[in-house]
Amino acid sequence: MTPEDEDFANFIANVRKATSIDLSQYKETQMRRRLTTLRVKNGFADFHSYFKAIMDEPRLRNEFLDRMTINVSEFWRNPNRWTMLMDRFLPDMIKRSPKLKVWSAACSTGEEPYTIAMILDRLGALGQATLLATDIDDGVLAKAKTGVYPERSIREVPKDMAEIYLKGGGDVFQIDERLKRAVRFQKQNLLFDTFQDGFDLIVCRNVMIYFTEEAKQQLYEKFAKALKPGGILFVGSTEQIFSPGQYGLETADTFFYRRIV
Repeated sequence: MTPEDEDFANFIANVRKATSIDLSQYKETQMRRRLTTLRVKNGFADFHSYFKAIMDEPRLRNEFLDRMTINVSEFWRNPNRWTMLMDRFLPDMIKRSPKLKVWSAACSTGEEPYTIAMILDRLGALGQATLLATDIDDGVLAKAKTGVYPERSIREVPKDMAEIYLKGGGDVFQIDERLKRAVRFQKQNLLFDTFQDGFDLIVCRNVMIYFTEEAKQQLYEKFAKALKPGGILFVGSTEQIFSPGQYGLETADTFFYRRIV
């Protein structure tokens, strides 16, 4: 092991000890390149000195979390998949269980759970649903709770829904207060924390691509157990599960998986 490798390995161990964030569960090449760029930008010669700094300075710590958690999100990302959820899966869930339990995992700045809330309200089910949204990053959760978004984040929202649920104009839009009240935001570490169970729907999109295969398998198992029988896991467009049966899931449609046991 080179001195540089040892320095990075110690950084991973120290971060895990101090924060319960396990960087070894992320794909190393991508994560190391991203964090090296961040370290050098802030003027630190090695990860040992960078770790001490992020523990002491909230600004550096928040910047580190933002870079590590890759907070990229927008409303109605891949619109045809959300239309599938609205037209096919949720109406069936509502017939079977009018009081839906829904979870948006790794929700980033809130675009995803608010998209779910729009759809539930359109289907007349928002008032009876519980909608949990979680993320590991306090900073993005704080932004999500404000419900304020730039124009670029809302460009895929159907026009009729935008007119109902988005207030403002120009460069800044505010989520309708009813939707804000319907979403409960909470901090959570997907890899370490235990999950609630009995969910009708779990949405976790464009997050698992950054994890190692071992970490992804662990998460698929935990998500499957968190679903009620017949519940749906909705993943991102680059996160197809090739052997869903090993987790007690079956393919319901492209990027939708149903718990079968």
